[in-house]
Amino acid sequence: MKIRVNMLSIADAVEGQGVGSAYLELVNLLKEEAYHSIDLTINESGYFDINHIHTIEPMNFYKIKMHKGANIMAVHFLPHTLEGSIDLPKFIFAGLKHYVMDFYKSADYLVVVNPIFIKDLMQLGIPESRIKYIPNYVSKQKFFAFDSDKRDAMRAKYDIGKDDFVVIGVGQVTMGKGVIDFVEVAKQCPQVKFLWCGGFSFGAITDGYHELKEVMENHPENVKFLGIIPREDMNEIYNVSDVLFMPSYNELFPMAILEACNLNKPLLLRNLDLYENILFDSYLKADNNEAFAKVICDLRQNPDFYKQAMDYSAKISTYYSKEYVLKQWLDFYRQVYEKSYTDIQSVKVDSEDFDKILSKKKHMLVLESKQYNNSIFIKDQLFSILHRFNKDRVISAKIVDFEEFNYLDEETALSVLIRHQDKLNLSAKDMYKFSKKKDFALLEFGPVVE
Repeated sequence: MKIRVNMLSIADAVEGQGVGSAYLELVNLLKEEAYHSIDLTINESGYFDINHIHTIEPMNFYKIKMHKGANIMAVHFLPHTLEGSIDLPKFIFAGLKHYVMDFYKSADYLVVVNPIFIKDLMQLGIPESRIKYIPNYVSKQKFFAFDSDKRDAMRAKYDIGKDDFVVIGVGQVTMGKGVIDFVEVAKQCPQVKFLWCGGFSFGAITDGYHELKEVMENHPENVKFLGIIPREDMNEIYNVSDVLFMPSYNELFPMAILEACNLNKPLLLRNLDLYENILFDSYLKADNNEAFAKVICDLRQNPDFYKQAMDYSAKISTYYSKEYVLKQWLDFYRQVYEKSYTDIQSVKVDSEDFDKILSKKKHMLVLESKQYNNSIFIKDQLFSILHRFNKDRVISAKIVDFEEFNYLDEETALSVLIRHQDKLNLSAKDMYKFSKKKDFALLEFGPVVE
């Protein structure tokens, strides 16, 4: 039986965002490797076993509130990590952070890409039992090292010499990404070429927009701002580079790190606690621009040091394999699905209803009071419809709505049944029978599994 997972995201609508890259990588991973166990849809409405939300637009918030299945929210950022990225009036920024937390608290489960943020979410009022750590993943079929001839051709394409030492930075142009530090380090390493891949994804509301724009327009000769590079072209950029330098002040788990590690490119990162548990100390780090510049010079001049840094990246790439990340997602989806089927109620149906359910002509049942008086049906509870032919046929479904009607006269009862006949699909005989009932309930169910 396949688990029905509906991805909700507009993360890929704007290029140059790590959220979009992480989302697309997961979608492709599930489509290519989990088709046997996951029935995946994108941005659909209706009932699913799991809604997996990636972006916080109001429509997705509404879908969380209305969905009767499980809701998983991917935490691509925390409220405090917005600081240094966008510049809004204080009252609007406070409202945005409050909205983000309401969104997260409305989901049944939160998935973080870095375990360090579990504590932050708990301090914001999310129980640890609702938080799961699963890292990002990057395909080795899309990010891989070229041979030397193709690498040289790519360097020529970007006007880079065969023997140039190239340092790249990847990410949106924001204060939080350390773009100004990137340029300051470049000034201390005039023999090295520095390329920044990314632009103003947030436009004029980017924090420090005018200062950053000034830096981009008046940079040293050894610095180039390439703008937003389509993701399908980023493998070329990694191949022409020698080092990935990320002087960010705040991150979760940058996709650029995994992308560069697939090519065994050395990593130079700011010395932040958030990297310790996910990169196993297998990277180069520093705390200030002078130290960054020294590490870059050492990498350029010392082949043994450079080889050691490449081995560090290879270790990271090996750990975050396709098999490792896929297993975590499949196990988690299964756990969420199975947990949602605890304390199942049963309702027997007759042969005629059974056939209508299987042919998708019936989506609602009429229950007499004796069928539900001893059970507590609520909208979020689950149930199985059970019926056997030759002792081996069973169907199951999840409840999506339950409404009880009491003290009905015949005319009112008939009106209720007619109003829902498109989902009930009652025979004339049953329509007449139930119209005589003073009490009954209507039980609506989602997709069935035989």
